[in-house]
Amino acid sequence: MKISEPRRLTRSGLEATALGLGGASFGGLYQPSPADEALAAMARAWEAGIRYFDVAPMYGLGRAEHLLGHFLRERLPENARPVVSTKVGRLMARPRPGRDLPPAAPKNPLDPGWHNGLNFREVFDYSYDGIMRSFDDSQQRMGLAEIDLLYVHDIGRLTHADRHEHHWRALTRGGFKALTDLRAAGLIKGFGLGVNEADVIEAAMGEADLDCCLLAGRCTLLDRSAETLLDKAHAQGVAIVAGGVFNSGILAAGDAGPRKYNYTDAPPDIARKVDRLSEICASHGVPLGAAAVQFPLRHPAVSCVLVGARSPEQIGANVRWFEQEVPAALWNAIDALD
Repeated sequence: MKISEPRRLTRSGLEATALGLGGASFGGLYQPSPADEALAAMARAWEAGIRYFDVAPMYGLGRAEHLLGHFLRERLPENARPVVSTKVGRLMARPRPGRDLPPAAPKNPLDPGWHNGLNFREVFDYSYDGIMRSFDDSQQRMGLAEIDLLYVHDIGRLTHADRHEHHWRALTRGGFKALTDLRAAGLIKGFGLGVNEADVIEAAMGEADLDCCLLAGRCTLLDRSAETLLDKAHAQGVAIVAGGVFNSGILAAGDAGPRKYNYTDAPPDIARKVDRLSEICASHGVPLGAAAVQFPLRHPAVSCVLVGARSPEQIGANVRWFEQEVPAALWNAIDALD
């Protein structure tokens, strides 16, 4: 598949390139991300034809949004118009006289921390006012009035445990209305969820008119738990953007470097399965990374794939993998493995 192939994201007709760039690495995911390297990676993505960029307030506690905004404002031609998405549900805050913040939430098991994080604390707020403020704050951090898509970030039991019902009520009683109002006013072109949990997207589809959702790590060579959701999303016309296609890196790292799976060290059974997948891919002359980045697009619900490359070299590798021809015999062999 070609990177530049237009893919539908919203019912109103917004399209993005089939491959997009996610910004978690630019916030210092797993290791520091020098600003020059991050900006160079974005430039390499643009040169390769990538026109979809996703970020979130969470990534580096604001830093990734600052870097992406700088790139889009200062490094691109004036008439350039990439698709931009960010997320809502977290506010960046600092205590001050007369302002009491909620107690710090227990550490999210899927939050690895940030090596380049700014000096803020995240506060979860999925209410009407919280969503509106999050949108305003992201516009200010990026220096952009135009943000195409907003994803409700990390709503779900995996993140919030016994606080899930509290946050779900805030979202369904006010947050979704804020997003609907922003879309109706033409301030955004669409909204959905940006999560690691397939079940909560299915629940949200019964609460709001979603355009597209970003699902990380659940439509991959190692985790196919989203199949039921993908079928339902396709039937209802909700586009899916697949993130986390390397399951935090193990499907891209091969035998080199630390093998991370879903933001933690890979357990032995996962490492063994990756070794077997590598052998199957090698027997067909295809890099494991190529199979991993193309796998989600086999389902018709998936419109785009996001990769989280942190350097120009990683961007180059992802581009080559995405455009590598993968024979049907390889997919058949991979499917037979399960």
